[in-house]
Amino acid sequence: MAIAADIQRAMEDSSWIRRMFELGIQLRQERGAENVFDLSLGNPIAEPPPQFFDELRSFAASDAPGVHRYMPNSGYVETRQAVADALSEETGLRYGADHIVMTVGAAAALNVVVHSLCDRDDEVVILTPFFAEYLFYATNHAAKPVVVGCDGNFTPDLDELERKLSARTKMVIVNSPNNPSGAMYPASLIESLADLLRRKSTEFGTEIFLVSDEPYRKILFDEHSYPFPQLAYERTITVTSHAKDLALPGNRIGYIAVHPDYDDGGELMNALIFCNRVLGFVNAPAIMQHLVRNLQTVTIDTTDYQRKRDYLYDVLTSSGYEVRKPEGAFYMFPRSPVEDEMKLVAALQRQGVLVVPGRGFGMEGYFRISYCVEQRELEGAAPGFAAAMSELTGA
Repeated sequence: MAIAADIQRAMEDSSWIRRMFELGIQLRQERGAENVFDLSLGNPIAEPPPQFFDELRSFAASDAPGVHRYMPNSGYVETRQAVADALSEETGLRYGADHIVMTVGAAAALNVVVHSLCDRDDEVVILTPFFAEYLFYATNHAAKPVVVGCDGNFTPDLDELERKLSARTKMVIVNSPNNPSGAMYPASLIESLADLLRRKSTEFGTEIFLVSDEPYRKILFDEHSYPFPQLAYERTITVTSHAKDLALPGNRIGYIAVHPDYDDGGELMNALIFCNRVLGFVNAPAIMQHLVRNLQTVTIDTTDYQRKRDYLYDVLTSSGYEVRKPEGAFYMFPRSPVEDEMKLVAALQRQGVLVVPGRGFGMEGYFRISYCVEQRELEGAAPGFAAAMSELTGA
């Protein structure tokens, strides 16, 4: 076989999300689309806000020269300044264009960061439950993923983290609000994490970065406010995309932001820009950079997501499931009523309901539901959740 052995292994362990998506296609062909309720994929059905279409029409009507040419690998300075201005307003920190790299979404941003910071066998700490691709983003660049557990409330186990930090640790990735749980880390947790990283950096004589993956930062419920990690820790690197907050997942536009008070920020920025180029991303799409420039303070209406969260939470709890009510994003991560969540996943499939097993996110015994779907999908799935619970527990 010509395929690299590492890639073969990675493909075998590949994303459960995609497996369930492909199963959904098969089941719809077998049973009819009206009998299958696919809650497996975090592909938002929300449309972009009206301001996006205003920008798109304005751009399409313009014939300004040069707008489709190459630009600096970090992105247009005007777009980077717009991002910096919005971050400065939100955080109170003094971001400038020279702290921002525009990227091909958050996935590209994370790969660029890992490639910039990690030598072979350096360690990337990943907190459970985690977005499965983090493991591959680390190994893409010959780094070692180090997984750290959490408590039943999806709060990272800082004692375990302290034991697993080493002189080879280059970064800890945090994802809040979290995919798959929807949990948001409180400011007190971020502050404790920052204190720990600061202390261990001093102990090892190294620099441990906090990489904050924030595509759901603006999708918050119940009037929660976001605790910015960079306010607690100067070695914070923010990565994000506009896939969720502007409902643009297919357009692959995001950015990296380096803390403006990080002492070696200029050197780090040079590395990020270089890696953005040599990894083949080169630069973020030109048209999207032009369009999102004036949308940095715009977000989709999150009330529909909150209504769906409340509906699904009531469906699950009334059927006997144990689940934490999310503070943000558009996922729930209930505990399976039986230890092996694959039995629950199979029982739901028999009811035409597709969810993702928790082992795909580093936590067996749980399962992920994505509720960024039409309301009729949730309503169609509701009897299936009750039936699966009854089948497995007799309740």
